[in-house]
Amino acid sequence: MNIVLWVAAGLLAAAFLFSGAFKLALSHEKYVASQPWAADVPAWVPRVIGVLELLGAAGLILPAVLSVAPILVPLAATGLGVIMAGAMVVHVRRAEFAALAPNVVLLILAAFVAWGRFGPYAF
Repeated sequence: MNIVLWVAAGLLAAAFLFSGAFKLALSHEKYVASQPWAADVPAWVPRVIGVLELLGAAGLILPAVLSVAPILVPLAATGLGVIMAGAMVVHVRRAEFAALAPNVVLLILAAFVAWGRFGPYAF
């Protein structure tokens, strides 16, 4: 089960590394063109979310690999799950139901990693 949790954490970290970098690399106008929800929020909101996603991705892997404060792994997974729950609320309010599938998958993975690392398979 430890290997499954590492794979899940690696997949989550890769997804959020990409997503966070995407939010930070593009200008607000280009980001709005690809993600219409961003038109409804101030320009700084996607940037803050991107920073949080990058920190969450690092928090899923680095504390365990470096054996420094490994409790940060399930906390990062929990935080990323909260971000995905918020994303689901935004997409439901905007009736963007097709965008819910990736959010649900990432939320389930984050909940799985948080459960495993808080519970029976903690470091």
